[in-house]
Amino acid sequence: MIPLAVPNISGNEEAYLQECVRTNFVSSVGPFVSQFEAAVANETGAAGGVATCSGTAGLHLALTALGVSRGDLVISPSFTFIATANAISHCGAEPWLFDSGEESWTLDIDQVRDRLAAESERFGAELRHKRTGKRISAIMVVYTLGHPGDMDGLKKIARDFNLPILADGAAALGAAYKNKPLADLADLTVFSFNGNKTITAGGGGMVVGNDSELVNRMRHLSTTARVGEDYHHDAVGFNYRLTNLQAAVGCAQMERLEEFVAKKRQIAAIYNSELGEVAGVKPFPAARWASSACWFSGVSLEAGITKSLNEVCNKLKSRGIDAKMFWKPIHMQAPYMRAEREEMATTEATWERVLTLPCSTSITADEQAYVIDAVRSVIGH
Repeated sequence: MIPLAVPNISGNEEAYLQECVRTNFVSSVGPFVSQFEAAVANETGAAGGVATCSGTAGLHLALTALGVSRGDLVISPSFTFIATANAISHCGAEPWLFDSGEESWTLDIDQVRDRLAAESERFGAELRHKRTGKRISAIMVVYTLGHPGDMDGLKKIARDFNLPILADGAAALGAAYKNKPLADLADLTVFSFNGNKTITAGGGGMVVGNDSELVNRMRHLSTTARVGEDYHHDAVGFNYRLTNLQAAVGCAQMERLEEFVAKKRQIAAIYNSELGEVAGVKPFPAARWASSACWFSGVSLEAGITKSLNEVCNKLKSRGIDAKMFWKPIHMQAPYMRAEREEMATTEATWERVLTLPCSTSITADEQAYVIDAVRSVIGH
């Protein structure tokens, strides 16, 4: 089976893990944690980073630090992995779900601007949703497939309505936006290091930001809000710490970030070139304002394709190719079917047509050529 996306563990991972064992630093205290935080902060141009035990934990921690609380609404796209919405729910808040734009499959900022203008009003320092009376406390944007959204436009909306921006950049390390550091695009940005990400630590996440006070607050909260060496705690904190073992793997992976992202982009370019002209097949979108990290590669099947996406995936798997459908929208998921939501024209027209194809950084040219021939054959061309 040619896998969809698996880790490339062929650098210094083993040596760094052996160092953890040799020095007995295997838990959440150890030098690799600080090194990993510094490496990611440096890559993204951030003042600092806080490593967490998962990307979801990072999102929850960041939302908490930004002041999201029980009963709030947080603007979020529906076309995302469910962890985005779950992190909002962990705060006791609710997602206000929006469509994604065709140009990048990221948050539709025109819709956000229009609905905020029509459906929100000021009550003192708070922005409230007219129909429900709930406080609107933040905007969560998702960098779909590692592609940043239209952040200049979104930042203007955030300024106009005095809302913080949290970027779920789970797979966006290495992405570019108008030659600006990723950390400059939002108040806080969260990355994931799950096993299928371009850079992995076997798990874990990280929040980066330029507000040092906010970063220090998150670090404090993520370590049970403990004060000093004794058992004194000054807030309801979280045990969200990343282990030194995981950070050691992450440090080794960060040494190869440029190499890995270049390979991901090459894989995407080959799929686009070889499959982009097949009737009924479109490449993933790429907006003019950004350069994606190309976490996943694949194609979008147009309405003219007679086979269902599930049928295509099954036929490819019968040929030894791990191809999959992508995210089922949040507003179609059982926990969020009653969430506040806007029209979902692009999301509902898109999600059942996204076919992700093998894109591990270790994939060979022959393997990718085999995948391309198989896709052409299965689709009927």
